[in-house]
Formats: sequence, structure tokens, C-alpha cells
Amino acid sequence: MKALENRKLDAFSLAALLVSAHYGLGFLFGTAEKALTLGIAGSLYAVSISVGTIAAMGLAKFYWTEVDQIWTLLGNRYGNLVKILIGLLIWSSLIGIEAVQMISGAFILKVLGLPVLPSMVGLAILFTFISLLPVEEASWIFQTLLALNFLALLYALWVLHGFSDYLRSPLEFIPSLQRVSPPDFLGISVSTILLVLIDMKCQQFIVQTKDVRNVYFGSVLAAIVIFLIALLPSVVVIAAQQAEILPIGIDGKETIPFILSWIGGGTDKPLGIILILSLLVPALGVGSSVLRVQNKTILDFGILPVFNKNQWLVAVINAFLALVIALKGSGSLIGLIVSFYAVYLAAVFVPFIAYIVAQTGHYIFSNMGVRLSLSMGSISALSMLIVTLFNPTFVIFSRVELSIMAMGVGFGLLGLFVGQIIDKYFLLSQVREEV
Repeated sequence: MKALENRKLDAFSLAALLVSAHYGLGFLFGTAEKALTLGIAGSLYAVSISVGTIAAMGLAKFYWTEVDQIWTLLGNRYGNLVKILIGLLIWSSLIGIEAVQMISGAFILKVLGLPVLPSMVGLAILFTFISLLPVEEASWIFQTLLALNFLALLYALWVLHGFSDYLRSPLEFIPSLQRVSPPDFLGISVSTILLVLIDMKCQQFIVQTKDVRNVYFGSVLAAIVIFLIALLPSVVVIAAQQAEILPIGIDGKETIPFILSWIGGGTDKPLGIILILSLLVPALGVGSSVLRVQNKTILDFGILPVFNKNQWLVAVINAFLALVIALKGSGSLIGLIVSFYAVYLAAVFVPFIAYIVAQTGHYIFSNMGVRLSLSMGSISALSMLIVTLFNPTFVIFSRVELSIMAMGVGFGLLGLFVGQIIDKYFLLSQVREEV
């Protein structure tokens, strides 16, 4: 297999790839947005990714050995319908990530004086055009610019005299969680940690690693780096608040662009403009890359012929759906990210556990049970997401992502056992009657 032939990554290379897979504008801006009101506790989502990376080591050997991704593994065992449903879930979760890039990009441009809503529309059009261009080779440029922004944050910390606060932040993080309400803590931490366990964008790097030992070492190293990076945006925001450089009433989503423009001398100075635009370029890169994956996912179903006209049609529809969510998404970036990821997590988690249990030989659930579980979990989780997008107050457990997970996992378990009963008693009885 191709993945087996390319097993050349060592632990340090794996760690670098795992960090880059998580560190983006949603991670950066979402953490800063939360830090504006919660202080160092605003890093909860980012720190949860670090914890999830450690927890994922429990499945690292399984992923490394099996090579194939979840939708292929479950699709091969339980049928093509399962593979298609998981593909649709991944597609739907990416709509939220696409929307986050539009929102982030719009607030970057807001610092330059451009209005938010027209900026979102313009970014949606740009994402569409770029997603149809062969620009995969330029992805390293986007990652390099994001790395430069990380260095810019360190420079901002130095300018704002915040390095002592940053050194204390690991010790202050856990006590600061008292500022987070229990539903918020559970909603963000549990859904994020569990998501990292079945997040397939990191699995592709694990299967290219030399051996399991390097996988474990690389995962630990990545978790440590992510934890240190997770605290940085929050400390920068805290330092900016202490230095009283933030305008009164500033939106949390624009704090990082504003701070970078401030250390660059303002939006009328070349350095300030360059620092802000260097944030916008990764937004374009990530946004168009996510849209490209969405387009490929839909076209891979084979429903539409892969003609140029259809490629444009699919790209426009995907970008439009993300734009609708971006325009509607008035809450926090972290909330939007976690809500969309929760749909995938809630629907796939039960079938995946059923597959793992079957692999261990302890119990084998029926194909019907797994299919029914995935179908019922998907429908219920997506329904809850759609309802809460248009009516945010309609939640069952105080947080949108907790409500989505409760509905998806609850109906997923119900479907698994109902399908098992039908397969074991009703279908078996029909077979006996026919015999």
C-alpha cells in the first residue's frame, strides 16, 4: 500500500505536522476572543486539543496498523451506505470550518477599516476561485506565514512586557477554569478531546510514521508544543489589556489583528499593514483548501459528472452554504467550530466504538445495527445543529455542542440496539420460517 511505502516520518516530523494541523486562525482568533473575557481560561479549547492528542495515543497503534481512514474501514465492513453517510458528515462539518475562515478574514479586514458583511461576501468569492485553482503547491506559504504570525505574537509579548505572565500561565491555567461555567467546560473540553480521537486529518500523518514508537514520541511532543502555543494568544490579550492598548468595546475576534497592527505602528504604517495581511493570506489558504476538500467529497460520490461546469456549481453551493453560516454565526468562533465538529463526533462515535469492539472479538454488532445507529445519530445531530443555528436558545444541556452530542449519541445507541434486536429476532425468525 502507498501509505506503507511512505513510512518515513520520524517523531519530530510527525510532531510538526500534528501541530500545524491544529494551529490555524480558528485556534488563534477563537482563543483570543475567549481570553478577552475569561483571561487565561480562554485557552480551554486549545488546551483540550493538547489533552486530546495525548488521549489519541490509545488509538495510535490501531490507526498505524489499519492504515485506512474511518470511513473506509467502516464502509468496507458495514456497506457503502455507511461510507457515504460518513463522507456527508465530514462535508457538513467542514462548512463550519469554512465559515470560521470567512469570519476570521472579515475581522482581519475590519481592522483595516473595511465593513464585515461585504468582506465576508468578497472572501466567499475569493475562496471559490482559489479552490478551483491548482494551488496545493503553495500550501507551505500559508503555513510559513502562520508561523511568522506566531513569531509576531512572541514579539508582541516582548513589547507588552508579558513574558513573565506567559511563564506563569501553565500554573495559572487550572485555577483560572473556575471562571468557566460547568456546561461550558464540559461542552468545549469533552467534545474537543473526543473529536481529536477520531479526527482523520491527523491520522494521515500517523500512518506515514516509521514505527509506533515514533508515533508515541511524536504525539507527546506535539501535545507539549500545542499546550505551550495554546496559552500564548490568551497571555498576549491579557498583556494588551494590562497595557490598555485595546479600544473599549473591541470585538474579541479582532483582538489579534489589532494587537499586531499596533506593534507594527498602526494600519497606516507598512509594517502594520504587512502583519495584518500576513494573517489574511493563511485565511485564504485554509479557506480555499477546506472548500477544495468539500468539493472533492461531493464529486467523489459520483452523483454529478466531473465536468468543469459541475465543479463550479459544487464550489459555489459549498461557498454559499458556508457564507450563510458565517453571516448567521453571531456567537464565538470556538462555539461555531465545536458545534459543527460535534455533529461528526456524535454521529460517528457509536458506530466506531462498535467497530473497535468487533475488532477485539468481544462482541459483533449486526450490520443493520451499525447502519441504523449512524443514520439515526446523523439525522438527530444535524437536526439539532440546524435548529440551534436559527434559534440559539433552543438547547437541552445549556450548550449547543452538548445538546448535539446528547442527541446524536443517544439516538445512535438507540439505533444500534434496535437494529441488533431486529436483526437477531425478527430477521432470524423470517429466515427460520422460510427454511
